Amino acid sequence: MKLTQKMYLQVKDNYRFLLFIALMLVFRSAVADWNSVPTGSMKPTIVEGDRILVNKMAYDLRLPFTNISLLKLADPRRGDIVIFDSEVSDIRLVKRVIGLPGDTVEMQDNALIINGEQLSYQALSLTALQADSIEYLPGMKHQIRVQQNGSELSSFREVSVPQGHYLVLGDNRDNSSDSRVIGFVPRHEIVGRSKTVVMSFDYDNYYLPRSERYLYTL
Repeated sequence: MKLTQKMYLQVKDNYRFLLFIALMLVFRSAVADWNSVPTGSMKPTIVEGDRILVNKMAYDLRLPFTNISLLKLADPRRGDIVIFDSEVSDIRLVKRVIGLPGDTVEMQDNALIINGEQLSYQALSLTALQADSIEYLPGMKHQIRVQQNGSELSSFREVSVPQGHYLVLGDNRDNSSDSRVIGFVPRHEIVGRSKTVVMSFDYDNYYLPRSERYLYTL
């Protein structure tokens, strides 16, 4: 039975639509995607309701729909905000790289010591409950938030980061389940890096958009 022209056009349109969907899924799986941030573990850098852009080709060219690396492009650097599929917590997490393979890292009262050198901090704001400051990592700086009375996460003894692993922390230091809870992050779990907030919605205000955070640079 011959297809009529109308049927042929419908099939052609459906094919184009399905091809577009397939290519979009491949793009989001292997090239770039956005990730919703539901918690405040990265405050004040990233807030609840942010949708961050994930560059999935920052470190590897991966087989679509898998974590299999076809080609290594780079390694995470200290200070990078990375997105990883944690096998320990069984969830996708967003944290900052603090310790690289071979580093020694220690924390005393929320002050980091990396390879024997204590980092510098610059106070920004102070309330009865929390304090914001700038943390000067080697080669870069970023903001962190700590509780005034500290927590059980505020200190840990010196640890050595094993090869093929990374020590990651949340910028909201006393409210983050990171390497202090889940351990070192294996290199193969890291799926991408983020430098930009695509859009943001205020969970506490009827999910209204935060226009000031659209395309906000982290």
